[in-house]
Amino acid sequence: MKVKRALLSVSDKTGIVKLGQALTGLGIEIISTGGTMRALQDAGVPVMAVQDVTGFPEMMNGRVKTLHPKIHGAILAIRDNPEHVQAMKEHDITGIDLVVVNLYPFEQTIAKADVTLAEAIENIDIGGPCMVRASAKNNKYVAVVTNPAKYDQIISILEKDGEFSDAYRLELACEAFTHTAQYDSAISAYLREEVTKGAKA
Repeated sequence: MKVKRALLSVSDKTGIVKLGQALTGLGIEIISTGGTMRALQDAGVPVMAVQDVTGFPEMMNGRVKTLHPKIHGAILAIRDNPEHVQAMKEHDITGIDLVVVNLYPFEQTIAKADVTLAEAIENIDIGGPCMVRASAKNNKYVAVVTNPAKYDQIISILEKDGEFSDAYRLELACEAFTHTAQYDSAISAYLREEVTKGAKA
């Protein structure tokens, strides 16, 4: 399956402009959010805002932006399932073939000496892990990239083939689930420590 549409939403912006430029050069449409979208736009990369896809603005200080059927339906749809294809047509959903996401810097935030519980909580990513897990689950049709070190390889494969092999998408999915598992483990450990502190207070 040729990659036609990508969603880019990253906390770590390393290499994202180069990736965006390469995707655009290959005729791949880019959807993006917030700071990622601004970074791409500033570099002259054409990009569509998530809110233009969903019809809803980012809201609640950015807590809600990608949690919408037009995003998750586009990621989770089984492309050769007639019922799924019909649902996409009925609800005007265009498939997303490549998802590039890395998560809010929770571990960097809690490493600060004066961090508050409220600050830590605000750096728990919700939409990011949802997109990563959805993409990894549907790896038969969607490639998910959580590691900026993979961008050059992604570009090389797309320039050569225009698509990813089943084996490579599965490899990316494995890496993605490892990424979200480590992220959740860090959150769990931090909150457990806060509970212990509260019990001692």
